[in-house]
Amino acid sequence: MRERTIIHLNIADFSVAVERLKDNSLQDRPLIIAPQAARATVYDMSEEAYRDGVRKGMSLINARRRCRKAHVLLPRPEQYEKAIQCCIRRVLPFSPRVERAEGQGHLYLDVTGSHRLFGPPPDIGWRIRKTLRKDLGLDPIWSIGPNKLIAKVASRLVKPCGEYIVAQGEERAFLAPLPLALLPTLQPRQYNRLREVGLARIGQAAALSRQELRVLCGRRADILYNSLHGIDQTPVQAPANNKRRFFFRHHLAQDSNSEQIIRPAVLSLARQAGYGLRRQKLSCRKITIQLLYSDGMSCERQSACKIPVFLDQDLEQAAITALFRCWRRRVRIRSISLCCRDIFPQVHQLSLFHDVNKNNRKNNALNKTIDKIHELFGREKLCRGRMQ
Repeated sequence: MRERTIIHLNIADFSVAVERLKDNSLQDRPLIIAPQAARATVYDMSEEAYRDGVRKGMSLINARRRCRKAHVLLPRPEQYEKAIQCCIRRVLPFSPRVERAEGQGHLYLDVTGSHRLFGPPPDIGWRIRKTLRKDLGLDPIWSIGPNKLIAKVASRLVKPCGEYIVAQGEERAFLAPLPLALLPTLQPRQYNRLREVGLARIGQAAALSRQELRVLCGRRADILYNSLHGIDQTPVQAPANNKRRFFFRHHLAQDSNSEQIIRPAVLSLARQAGYGLRRQKLSCRKITIQLLYSDGMSCERQSACKIPVFLDQDLEQAAITALFRCWRRRVRIRSISLCCRDIFPQVHQLSLFHDVNKNNRKNNALNKTIDKIHELFGREKLCRGRMQ
């Protein structure tokens, strides 16, 4: 089997780094990025806030108590998306295989064979870091490993700054002394089961057989077994094959189960998704709605369209369908999330019937006009009557 060389780039606290590029006065100040709502949770935080105990997903009220000097900013996902796309364009010359990983500011590069053009992998890592610092002002952590799993774990060891190199054949020795919590594929339920039997290190869990792992972890035992031994054959996907998703969340000012509050919130999320899709000339086939209830339980359902859609009217209909598929409890709702899946390039499909084509053209023109108004004056300046 051909030896691979994978570089993992991690721009620590990515959204904070982008905000500091926009405003130099925010340098070295504890920052919390979160929406302004009574039930808001932390979107991201700076290293200073992290040292004070602030974590992603923590309630904003609790985060303010832990870090009283923190400056709170509203999240700007559009700006963060532009920044990561700029990063991808800068690293593509070093390898045609660049994958955007889960989470903000994470990229994988397969540089197998790139040494013929750019030298050994450590030199490529240094050159990429120098390029991003010079062109964008962003300073990434980078790590090198024989697969994506090892490179990911290595970058976690040097956060918030630094680099780490793991050579081929050193996977098990590298992982053995590390805490189980550093393993990306380990789910919370599996972690708790392993901790219950006294296993705290990756090397201790790696000593278990597949059958013993099945008893503790069930169906995911084979995946976990490979991860514990540093085995990961998943390829680095080229940008054209990356699975792109659009994710939006709305936190209710007060927990509620009123349709007069929930329905407009879902419609607003659908329109945000439509605006993002149209700006990138994309469409989607599936809309997923997730409801988080006051008691901590959540429910997720999806609605699939026959053809990829990008107009607000179509997205709204799919979102409302998914909403009523998962809204089955009488418990009040705390937050609503909408996710677009199965992303495709935008296609304008004609109909055999003139009236249908006329309506499609009319809706398309209306959405374009509203998008232009939002770009010029902001989304809050114009909304449809059904949202009221």
